[in-house]
Amino acid sequence: MSDNTTIAAVATPVGPGGIAIVRISGPAAEKVAARVFRPAKTGFPLKSHKLCLGNVVDPKTDRLLDQVLCCFMRAPATYTREDVVEIHSHGGPLAARRVLDAVLAAGASLAEPGEFTRRAFLAGRIDLSQAEAVAELIGARSQVEADLAMAQLSGGLKELAETLGKPLIEVLAHLEVALDFPDEEAEIIEGPVAAERLAREVLEPLNLLLADYDSGRVFREGIKAAIVGQPNVGKSSLLNALLQSERAIVTPQPGTTRDLIEADAVWDGLPLTLVDTAGLETEAADEAEAQGQARAALRLATADLILLVLDRSQPLSNEDRRIMTAAPAGRTLLVLNKIDLAPAFNPAEVPDFLGSAPMVEVSALTGQGLANLREKISQTVTSGAHRPEAVPALVPNLRHKQALEASRKPLKRAIAGLKNGLAPELTAVEINLTLEELGTITGQTTPDHILDEIFGKFCLGK
Repeated sequence: MSDNTTIAAVATPVGPGGIAIVRISGPAAEKVAARVFRPAKTGFPLKSHKLCLGNVVDPKTDRLLDQVLCCFMRAPATYTREDVVEIHSHGGPLAARRVLDAVLAAGASLAEPGEFTRRAFLAGRIDLSQAEAVAELIGARSQVEADLAMAQLSGGLKELAETLGKPLIEVLAHLEVALDFPDEEAEIIEGPVAAERLAREVLEPLNLLLADYDSGRVFREGIKAAIVGQPNVGKSSLLNALLQSERAIVTPQPGTTRDLIEADAVWDGLPLTLVDTAGLETEAADEAEAQGQARAALRLATADLILLVLDRSQPLSNEDRRIMTAAPAGRTLLVLNKIDLAPAFNPAEVPDFLGSAPMVEVSALTGQGLANLREKISQTVTSGAHRPEAVPALVPNLRHKQALEASRKPLKRAIAGLKNGLAPELTAVEINLTLEELGTITGQTTPDHILDEIFGKFCLGK
């Protein structure tokens, strides 16, 4: 949509509630509001940034739709730096929809997902990393996720990108002088000195930031743990016990779970999605079970963590051994379930390739060992640093990580070129490439299709 378009959307979640907010932004925001809002006492123009009581009416029939509070906010002191109107109606999907329909009938266009925040970015109110932080804060599932999003929303990543860019720009300026005024030796920095500066002020902080991604990724993005094993080993019972709720159906008959069952939890600040899968057998009883097993096998290959469940009360079978063979090394935690019953095998019988995998004995029925299992899950996915206080204050997301990795490649070439006396114009190319990749973090050099992808993930009305 054009920036000259006045857009509107419901900015609060769908469903019953005390208040719903319809947000309008654009050059005609006040004019649209004047067509639907009737102030109880004062008239238009409304005072900026002041709530005003009144009614919303249908602009075509003048029929009363709702009693509301209306707030007009004059640009540029607004979220989008455009004129903005927010109408606070009664909550509930019907009440909010009636107000929105009236606003659209008065001349506004329905906003696209993330369009308000995109306008804030395009107007320079926030950079791209801050815009992403808005969505991450909205979707935060834990205190750690919210803290990381707030650090980014406060401009932490933007400031860091600018700090990294400053020495690059200064060295680039000296290289430009060397190209344009080769006789001005006083203005030309020595290559090894510049290389040492870029290594110290850019490469080292960049490496630390990438290391922070690895150590803090699971707290920012969460993990998916797939519960796999033969039918009737207690996978669904284990899911329910870990969640302390009846999320999955449990019966004595094998094959009860025929599709993936997902449930979210937060342990020690760690967002976790537990996935109960269909039992893995060589032969499926029917097509539905076969499809469930195929999805389970996919989870086995792609999950961050595998909880491989064995029935401790039954001897190890060839099916157990086959599943253990398929389990990925380094991502598997072996769970010996049903320890409330008499044991039927020795854990030493587990094949050697799983010997280094953490092993926990539990009873999903009695709860014995579950606390230890939760602790082992946290330790396994965070390499032991599983407390929120161990998380860095600023952790890049996956897109930022890829941009940082892309910027590191030409940076290393630039440092090597400065050390080895490479022609200034060639080194300047590498520094410009580094700056361009860093610029994608804040949105200075981000292609439109990447912006479309980022803002397309936002909820409507934000």
